[in-house]
Amino acid sequence: MIRAAPPPLPAFLAPHLPFSRGAGRLEARGPDSGRLLHFLDHGEPAAPPVLLQHGNPTWSFLWRRVVAGLRGRRCVAPDLLGLGFSDRLPRSADHTVERHVAALAELVEALDLRDVVLVGQDWGGPLLAGVGERLPHRVAGLVLANTSVLVPRRPRGTAFHRFARLPLLADLVFRGLGFPQNVLAWTQGDRRSMAGVVGRAYRWPLRRWRDRAAPLGLARMVPTSAAHRSVEPLRRAEAWVRDFRGPVALVWGTRDPLLGRALPRHRAALPRARVTTTAAGHFLQEETPQALVEAIEWAAAGGTTG
Repeated sequence: MIRAAPPPLPAFLAPHLPFSRGAGRLEARGPDSGRLLHFLDHGEPAAPPVLLQHGNPTWSFLWRRVVAGLRGRRCVAPDLLGLGFSDRLPRSADHTVERHVAALAELVEALDLRDVVLVGQDWGGPLLAGVGERLPHRVAGLVLANTSVLVPRRPRGTAFHRFARLPLLADLVFRGLGFPQNVLAWTQGDRRSMAGVVGRAYRWPLRRWRDRAAPLGLARMVPTSAAHRSVEPLRRAEAWVRDFRGPVALVWGTRDPLLGRALPRHRAALPRARVTTTAAGHFLQEETPQALVEAIEWAAAGGTTG
């Protein structure tokens, strides 16, 4: 990765993201070579690292309250390609599990993150599990929050994901109407958590039609059949999670209408995991950041405290 200057923030956002930021152009051979990956990189470079990964359709802004609570650690929070201030992929079909995992793994190696705690929410969970499968020697702990790293034997996806497969209509709704970034509050336990400047911060990077391929592409990455192209890499990532011997924590917002009911099967699949439940919705970083901070600190300590 070739380091580059991070894109400037709009004036309204700067006071709400007072953290060091970085950017780099991907170098690995492939379709994303030369694309810019933007990330928060806050804390001393030699401090114990934490990798915080958002999902669809948010960006690293989602982690600001968690980063503020993690003192004495190096917090790296990338924007997925196509979201936030990272470069766009032109077509929704360009979004694949392998491409996102490859970009994140290149970042981990470029920053030389060692003994890192992986923290993933929404798509961030399975994508970081894919990074762990590629770079297992670099991972010290795992925190999963309102995500799914388990692949059903017969994947169908939710009604939301099946809707995303509809030709023309899904394109109109996702790209023309700015879905789902314009309705994120409906996934929250407290809808006020996505009001005002916070809601604007999530809409801003996706304010133009041409920038909106990622929300649809990431929705279509969710398997809706056993033959879906995401199934194989997701199953490899799941196998790594199941075999991981380091500390694992599950932090869940039970009022999440999308993945709130996914906790029991993750608890069953990962019986050693430390489990924290909250009354938050899908984006629990906005409602209960301290629960995530405590789980991360527990995992970083080797699962021996609390």
